[in-house]
Amino acid sequence: MGAVCCRPEPVDFDGDVNLFHFVLLRSVGKGAFGKVRVVQHKQTRDLYALKYINKSKCVKMKAVANIIQERRLLEEIDHPFVVNMRYAFQDDENCFFVLDLMLGGDLRFHLERLGSLTEDTVRFYMAELSSAVAFLHEKKIIHRDLKPDNILLDDRGHAHITDLNIAVHYSERRLLTGVAGSMAYMAPEVLAKKGYTYTIDWWSLGVCAYELVFGRRPFRGKTNSDLTHAISRDHLKFPEDAESKCSRDGLFALRGFLERDPSRRLGCKPNGEGLEDIKQHGWFRTIDWERLGAKELEPPFVPDSKKANFDATHELEELLLEDNPLKARKRNPNQNISNLSTEYRQMEEQFTSYDFRKMQRRSYYPQNQQLISSITATTSSGMGPSRPTTPAVFERSGADTMPRVEEPWNVYQSNSLQHHDRGRETPPPSIKMMSEKDYH
Repeated sequence: MGAVCCRPEPVDFDGDVNLFHFVLLRSVGKGAFGKVRVVQHKQTRDLYALKYINKSKCVKMKAVANIIQERRLLEEIDHPFVVNMRYAFQDDENCFFVLDLMLGGDLRFHLERLGSLTEDTVRFYMAELSSAVAFLHEKKIIHRDLKPDNILLDDRGHAHITDLNIAVHYSERRLLTGVAGSMAYMAPEVLAKKGYTYTIDWWSLGVCAYELVFGRRPFRGKTNSDLTHAISRDHLKFPEDAESKCSRDGLFALRGFLERDPSRRLGCKPNGEGLEDIKQHGWFRTIDWERLGAKELEPPFVPDSKKANFDATHELEELLLEDNPLKARKRNPNQNISNLSTEYRQMEEQFTSYDFRKMQRRSYYPQNQQLISSITATTSSGMGPSRPTTPAVFERSGADTMPRVEEPWNVYQSNSLQHHDRGRETPPPSIKMMSEKDYH
């Protein structure tokens, strides 16, 4: 009789998606107010990454609008080289994203381990990422935080863009003015604070390519001021042994992406012509773009499947240190939304459920531009000790400017921000900022 009483209730797969639909597996990452673990769908047996954000911490860090905006943007996107959202839901304590699982680690992890990557490998990644960036721009989305930490590999070695936490919709008629991103990867026009558009993503991608090939960034400085000056003014220089690591076509491509004039920058022609420019560039002439988009090309680098490509300490922390471990819980049926605070009510109403098997993807443009927010902020320029200790650095450009808190998500390697440029004397302080009103 007792065995019958303890039998678990059957899972209703026809109802709204919830945590009861998944088997919780190992923890693989964490951020300032949430964690990531591998999960398996009980019905389909498919594996995913579950990113879950604690609501109370989210409210405390004034990041509710970030989470809602990321949720909306991810619903618009489905691309071979983006970490796509498959489900979204919430319970009384957390908001959940169920995402494509990437077991190959992030490029920061591999960069630290290897020092640099081969030119063929970087060219392959740049082709895949260029396809993804052009797709985001077609959707009127600027990523604003492209860096090796936010590029994840799947188990076969294909590159995928992740972390749309400070991504935004943009309009051709209004320039963005908020200073947002990781400083070492910010385009000159962001730091100039005179307005910018989608062209900044191509600069950031160029910084990534340079760093992956040479194991160091193109512009460096001991302080934020020095780094700003370097990005804005210094001539682009290559290491003395550059030609032994990169072909002439490759060096020309890097110069093209790191062109300070956005109108001349590689990838920046309007109306989709920028990607065609990249496809026609000498560096990419060996790429079969049709087969690339179908993931039929063999990646030059395949992550070692026998090794964990993320920090295994997350599993121990979850087992030994977590006071309130994650588990499926039924929602409170007596909850009255009208009694909740504004922030909690906003999450209840706007962090809506999503099931990719049952729902069509939709666009929130231009409504997302009107999302009232007190978001964003700060992660390191790539040199902090680890993601979980992200400091808050705020810009105040006016009396009404409010701090905006960003959740730095890189779910597969907690130490991925550690500095790996051994030739540098002192890493610059962390900075990641955005003004309250993104648009003028």
